[in-house]
Amino acid sequence: MALSCPKCPSSSYFAPGPSRHHRSMASSSISSIQSPARRYFVKRSAFGSACSRHWNVVYMREASTKEPVTTKKEVPLKNAGNGSVLKISSEELRNLGGINVSEKETTVSITVVGASGDLAKKKIFPALFALYYEDCLPEHFTIFGYARSKMTDAELRSMVSKTLTCRIDKRENCSDKMEQFLKRCFYHSGQYDSEDNFAELDKKLKEHEAGRLSNRLFYLSIPPNIFIDVVKCASTSASSANGWTRVIVEKPFGRDSESSAALTGGLKQYLNEDQIFRIDHYLGKELVENLSVLRFSNLVFEPLWSRQYIRNVQLIFSEDFGTEGRGGYFDHYGIIRDIMQNHLLQILALFAMETPVSLDAEDIRNEKVKVLRSMRPLQVEDVVVGQYKSHTKGGVTYPAYTDDKTVPNDSVTPTFAAAALFIDNARWDGVPFLMKAGKALHTKRAEIRVQFRHVPGNLYKKSFGTDLDRATNELVIRVQPDEAIYLKINNKIPGLGMRLDRSNLNLHYAARYSKEIPDAYERLLLDAIEGERRLFIRSDELDAAWVLFTPLLKELEEKKIAPELYPYGSRGPVGAHYLAAKYNVRWGDLGSDHYQV
Repeated sequence: MALSCPKCPSSSYFAPGPSRHHRSMASSSISSIQSPARRYFVKRSAFGSACSRHWNVVYMREASTKEPVTTKKEVPLKNAGNGSVLKISSEELRNLGGINVSEKETTVSITVVGASGDLAKKKIFPALFALYYEDCLPEHFTIFGYARSKMTDAELRSMVSKTLTCRIDKRENCSDKMEQFLKRCFYHSGQYDSEDNFAELDKKLKEHEAGRLSNRLFYLSIPPNIFIDVVKCASTSASSANGWTRVIVEKPFGRDSESSAALTGGLKQYLNEDQIFRIDHYLGKELVENLSVLRFSNLVFEPLWSRQYIRNVQLIFSEDFGTEGRGGYFDHYGIIRDIMQNHLLQILALFAMETPVSLDAEDIRNEKVKVLRSMRPLQVEDVVVGQYKSHTKGGVTYPAYTDDKTVPNDSVTPTFAAAALFIDNARWDGVPFLMKAGKALHTKRAEIRVQFRHVPGNLYKKSFGTDLDRATNELVIRVQPDEAIYLKINNKIPGLGMRLDRSNLNLHYAARYSKEIPDAYERLLLDAIEGERRLFIRSDELDAAWVLFTPLLKELEEKKIAPELYPYGSRGPVGAHYLAAKYNVRWGDLGSDHYQV
């Protein structure tokens, strides 16, 4: 469904993707378009019980206008608010800003560029099927795989079918749904820098679009060095002629400030900012989405969210495996670029931001940028880097990072990093945000740990001895695996004596909710189709993130600072503990009372 607006340079937008000047009226999920006589709203509404992300057009008459003149052909439109049906002629709507009422006249074409790669097979196609299974995709859609590999439609479908799964809690008609989905999947082989090949793709897309208003989404599941070639060809030879065209760009977004700026500049030669969706799949994870809900909709937390009550915040990412054959790619970037500069920093910005004016994408992203611009650039003395070495455990020998044949023997690329960051603003002045990420560690987890200050003049400090840390509260948000939120509190053990215990008030998602948690790519793909940019990274946000890390990365590489070695499967370098102790902090994931489910 296309909406035209006299204020927008682009003539057509998909309904859920309003321009920045379209402000929300009753809520942030409502976008308005003005005409001299009437106002039209596009609003999210429930679509049955499966997917609540579909959109309806709601006609609302201003009090000062007369009733619309009815023509012969009327189209019923359901009012999302109360279920009533209003009627307005399709001809009148078309005359007012080019709005096309008939849903059957629109289609979405999704092209996965790099369709033969692991990311496409393991994440993108399964996520698209999950959206189809939940009835979240439009009635008319087509999926094309594009890559250099020679492949037929049948071969693509066979490859994709091996990775598709249905929801655990909803398996009815699973095989039928898979078959219907695969019939919508096609393949086109071509070079990434060939406008002729993309022109051939354009012809195939038009055949499937069959004259409908076409909206096109390109997912670039390819290395960054060919982003601009693909965008140039897609923009000039395969963009939509009458709908929107959007491009999802996978990380890494450059290696430093200069390369990131060059990449952004190259993309903006052919696309405007509203067409670029920089994806960070961690922002689509359920617990990261719930972070703002937890803070802004619970009175108990928001007053505590400041330096007066929070002693430190820890953002922890660990994997219990090494590079596993990806050493050549990883050695070019390292753990800081691969995890810290994007995933963990994005979570930090969401955690620390001020309350946005609304849930509108630009309002949220504005607050995140303010946080990033308030942070001190990282210094070498506030960072510890490490690299895993070979280790034998239980009769099994695990390889060192440099044992990977694709990694140089003298590589100093860190596979572990810990850093202390600071936000110089009124809310967080002096609070250390400790961040650590590593491969080949003792466990796999991603979590946020909020350690609160000691209780002043604690009456029960004798019960805890000299270790006051055991008497402090801690809020833990486990992003993965076994998603959970739990709060550590002190309480009295039942009995005649005064014995204290540390317990957990917990929300374990698997126990509380029977519904399977959607994969992050599902949420982000659906948002891109709908034009919702809240969970995607804006260019100025990306610039601010690189400003923090670029000086550090250059110093590490120019001085060839050797990483501290740590055994495969250990808790990481000893230097990470000294870094935490420097700021009177203890890593929360190392304690004996770590919550298990």
